Amino acid sequence: MTMQETYQQLFIQLKKLYDDREAANIANMIFEQVTGMGKVDRLLQKSTSLSTIQQTKLKGFITELLKHKPVQYVLGEAWFAGMPFLVDEHVLIPRPETEELVQLVASSIMQRTTSIINILDIGTGSGCIPIAIKKLLPNAAITSIDVSEKALKIAQQNAINLHANINFQLLDFLEESNWNSLPIFDIIVSNPPYIKQSTSAAMAEHVLQYEPHVALFVPDNDALLFYKKIAAFSKNNLAKNGKIMVEINEALGAETIALFNDYGLNAQLKKDMQGKDRFVVTQ
Repeated sequence: MTMQETYQQLFIQLKKLYDDREAANIANMIFEQVTGMGKVDRLLQKSTSLSTIQQTKLKGFITELLKHKPVQYVLGEAWFAGMPFLVDEHVLIPRPETEELVQLVASSIMQRTTSIINILDIGTGSGCIPIAIKKLLPNAAITSIDVSEKALKIAQQNAINLHANINFQLLDFLEESNWNSLPIFDIIVSNPPYIKQSTSAAMAEHVLQYEPHVALFVPDNDALLFYKKIAAFSKNNLAKNGKIMVEINEALGAETIALFNDYGLNAQLKKDMQGKDRFVVTQ
């Protein structure tokens, strides 16, 4: 069977789980990993057959994919801000819109005159946010915290692989007694859990079955839990003229703005590239 025929078979199988566009994207990612060739090179060699080793590798990937396992977990890698990040089921898969949060932070810092900017990243997961910021702003001093020891190990390995000096700490941010161990920061950035538990039934199976629920969901009766804690923390741990920049639930933009304003923070709602309410920035 030729490479093109094998690709078509994979695409047909994936269409049972995904729409055509996503099925094609996943098939391309899998074939690039199996063959080491991009789409163009693969098309130039479409009549070539896969080797026995490649066929075995592909079969293993297909088995995992048909269990609804996200392709990023199957490959152990997700791309974010033009960089490859190790991922497994202990960390969320980085999303494209979160790259916009990184750009918001970078743009804000570039307007400052001080040489060293201290940044706190809350709920680091794979470490994609602090590492991407560090690449854009090498002089930034970044502390990243997470409640999951396994997530921190992934983040630390990503920092090593991508040559980013980040201060990672195992810390439960919801426990206010832990705040005393943290200094004052110029920027607080976070993409915290913000999905109401009751909405989980409407989510895709590959998300529900594999991505860490602790990083996704909050109780229905306290959906702004993390934002409340961030606002309270900022009273003593945010520098004068400091900023908070967070990703939010698009359905709770007004409520999130009101919460920060109640704490005396001048909050603004910002949309993502899809026109959705996605970020809140305090001035």
